[in-house]
Parts: sequence; structure tokens; C-alpha cells
Amino acid sequence: MTAIRIPLQVQPMADLEWADAIEQAFQPPTAASPAESRCAWIHHAAESEVLTLYRAVRSYGPVPAPWWLRAVAAGRLRSRSDGFRIEDRIHALLSERGGWEYVPWAPDGESGYWEFLPSENTVSGHGFPTTVSTTDRHDGWIDVLPAHVGPPPHPVAVAGLAGLAASAAEFEALR
Repeated sequence: MTAIRIPLQVQPMADLEWADAIEQAFQPPTAASPAESRCAWIHHAAESEVLTLYRAVRSYGPVPAPWWLRAVAAGRLRSRSDGFRIEDRIHALLSERGGWEYVPWAPDGESGYWEFLPSENTVSGHGFPTTVSTTDRHDGWIDVLPAHVGPPPHPVAVAGLAGLAASAAEFEALR
């Protein structure tokens, strides 16, 4: 009996390639700003390469990705650098106000978010503080999740940085 030889072809696995692309291997565990937490391949590779890989992998189904990449791929945000600028401006605004802390450890592929620590208060019983996050859900790019206990309420869509600046005191009062 003669063994049949079948040529072995090795092809990249799209999911594995994407997991490697979003991995924050060198991220400082205590990144204090969005800029400090941009350590993955998707943050530094040529934007056209990032978009090509994202679109190829996404054709198999939903994949974890930062809000700005989803928005750029959909043609709603001009570039990755515009997304970075939005994150950096939110960070600058909230850092000046006090009580806000940047949280870099978001789910795989996502950007970090900001928590208003005074709203995480055991007296009021809130288990989750008021949270500001970036989103591709609407073109204001900012959502606020009020302090809450139990299932999260619907996020409040904010009309960009100007809307966040105008409403920050109101959001901080949600305790």
C-alpha cells in the first residue's frame, strides 16, 4: 500500500492575525491617557493596511475593534488620527476637571474610557460610576453612562466635545 502525499498548504488564520493586530502587548498596565495605551499594531501600522486587514476579517463576522476603526471603515470618520484627537481632547477636558480617571483596560480591541470616581459611592449604593466612553454609535462620538447599580441604563449620546464640556457638571452631579 502506497501512502498518498497531499501537499500541505499553510494559510494565515484571519482571526489569529486580527488578535495579534489588536494585542496591546507592550501597554503599560497603568496607562494614564489614551496616548499611552496606543501600543497595538492597529495604532502604528499604515492606516491602509489596518483597514484592509479589518475589512477582510470583518467579512467573516463581527470582530473586536476600536470605535474609531469602525467609524473610519464605515466612512463616517476621516482618519485614525481624527479618532486619536477626539480621545486626547476628551482626556484633556476631563483631566482638568478633577475626579475623572482614565481606565485603559477596555475589552479586547476597544479604546479605554473615563470614570468619575466620586460617583462610585457606597452611600448612594452606586456600584458603577459615571462613565464617559467613545463610540461609533452616533457622530458625536461620545457616550455617557450614568452611575448605576445593576443592569446599565441606556447610554446618553453627547454632541461632541462641546456637548461634553457643556454637560460635564450635570454628569458629575449624577451620584
